[in-house]
Order: sequence, then C-alpha cells, then structure tokens
Amino acid sequence: MIEVRHLVKHYTRRSFFVKEKPIRALDDVNFDIANREVFGVVGESGSGKTTLGLTTIRFIEPTQGKIFVDGVDYTSLKGKEFERFRKRFSVVFQNPSHALDPNWSVSRIVSEPLESVTQKEKEQMVFDALNEVGLPKSFAERRPHELSGGQKQRVAIARALINKPQFVVLDEPTSALDVSIQAQILNLLVDLQEKHNLTYMLISHDLNVVGKLSDRVAVMYLGKIVEIGDTIELFRSPLHPYTQALLSSLPGKKQFLEFSLVGDVPSAKDPPSGCRFHTRCPYATEICKREEPKMLAFGDTHSVACHNTHLVKQKAVQHPERIGGFERA
Repeated sequence: MIEVRHLVKHYTRRSFFVKEKPIRALDDVNFDIANREVFGVVGESGSGKTTLGLTTIRFIEPTQGKIFVDGVDYTSLKGKEFERFRKRFSVVFQNPSHALDPNWSVSRIVSEPLESVTQKEKEQMVFDALNEVGLPKSFAERRPHELSGGQKQRVAIARALINKPQFVVLDEPTSALDVSIQAQILNLLVDLQEKHNLTYMLISHDLNVVGKLSDRVAVMYLGKIVEIGDTIELFRSPLHPYTQALLSSLPGKKQFLEFSLVGDVPSAKDPPSGCRFHTRCPYATEICKREEPKMLAFGDTHSVACHNTHLVKQKAVQHPERIGGFERA
C-alpha cells in the first residue's frame, strides 16, 4: 500500500540575524507498509518516530523524498486532489486530553472531519462511530471534562475513523492512560483493524505493546531507521546494538548484551558523523566514525544498518524464550 523512498524532514529556524542549523528530524528514510499490516516504530524520545508517522501521511510536509500509495505519487498531489486523497489517512494522537477541544461536545469533536453531509446523516454517523468504540449515544452531548482518560481516547479513535480511512497512525495511543485501561484500548484497536481491514503505523516507546501487536517493526535512532524486520525475528535475534540495548531494557527479561544505553540521543541539529549511534556503541570502530552504514538484508524479512554486525552476532546471546509473549493471537 505505502512505499516511502528517501524521506527527509528538516526543520529550519531563522533568527533575525542568523540562519540556524536545521533540525534533521528524518534523513533518507525508506520502508514499505503492506495493506492490513501493523507496522511498529520504536525508538527513544527524539528519534523521529512521530515525525515519521505524520510526514508519511503528509500531515507534516516532507522536505524531500517520495511517498507512493497504491502506486500513486502522494507527494505530488495538490489542491482538491490532495484533500480527497488525504481522507484515506487518519491519526490517533498520544494524549487525548490535549487532542480534544475542551469547549466542544463529543458530537462536534467526532464529526469535525465530516464534509458534505446533512445534519441527520452527521448525527447518525456520530452515533455509529461512538457505538463502534463502545460508547453509548448519550455521550454525544458530553464535554471532555466529563470523560475518563479511556473514554477520551475512545472518542479520539471514533473521530479518527469516522471518515472510513484505510491507514491510521497510532502515536503512542496508550501511553497517557492508566495501565488498567491500556489493554482495553489496545484490544479495541485490534478489533477495529480486523473489522475494517485497516493498516496501522503503531508508534510507541513501549516494546511490549509493539511486540504484541505489530507484524513488522522499524527501529529508529536520530532520524534514521537502523533495523527493520518481522517482529518475531527482530525480537528474537536483533542485529543492531541499539535494538539489542532497547530490548535488554525490558523488565524481567534476560539481557542480550552486557551494556545498557547511557546518555541522551545526540542533537538532531548536529548529529554524529558516520553511524549516528557510534558515540554510544560498544562495538564502534574507526569506520563507524567515518562512514554511514548502508541498510543490508539478512534474509527475506530482516535488514540492518551496521558496519559490525559480525561482532554483534558473536557477542549477542540468543534467547528464543524472550519472544514467547509477543506472538500475535
């Protein structure tokens, strides 16, 4: 369904006297997403996950690159053609309390994306959307302050789906919710995907969530995808030291490595030369400082960008039991 090629997003800030260095949020990102796939995106804060999701669907305009949707060059569309095409896409944002206008009724919030429908049609579509997310029609006239966190997120999901999109970006859809509510929202999203044949991009820092729901996973570091592959294979045998470090942080799991991530992600204004992870990598050699690694395939469903994968393989410990709880039902 979606093919992304050489996607770039730079933010340039200008002061009155000086043009600052651009923030390189995305740099030469490439990936495909198949119809009905759940495509997970993981990485630390500042890795570019949210920017990737919003740029892929042109809620944020890319600086460079191409996005093809069912063979159509989505990046070239303009005006009414672009507006019509963009209805294929939607977003569920991280914090429903910030995403919902506190002065609007639930009915107005959910119906906001609708165009060219009668009042009667709009009312019925709102009721249907609320029913799909498990809320009674009596909620239509409530305001956000009258809702719990889980109910707010259900309203946000209803709004995201009211136009019958094909592709939905889920940007940390449960991170702002109580643990007791998270599973309910995740189960709802799975049910809706199966019912409506949806394609998801699931952005999350929660590896357990991504592991359980995603078909494939992309690991991002400082605006780059450093590893991508089938979820079970990637979780079982990660080939990039950054991926291994992330997975080693899972509570109650045996570690792949004898190191853990220290320090913060470097500045996207001035990323390290060569491999952007070399400043935090225990396997870094001189070539890592000089040359950016290319994405290389390891089998049909697994690719990694690392100069020293042979060293990573030698020192990593495989733990097949780690994946046990991550297989999709």
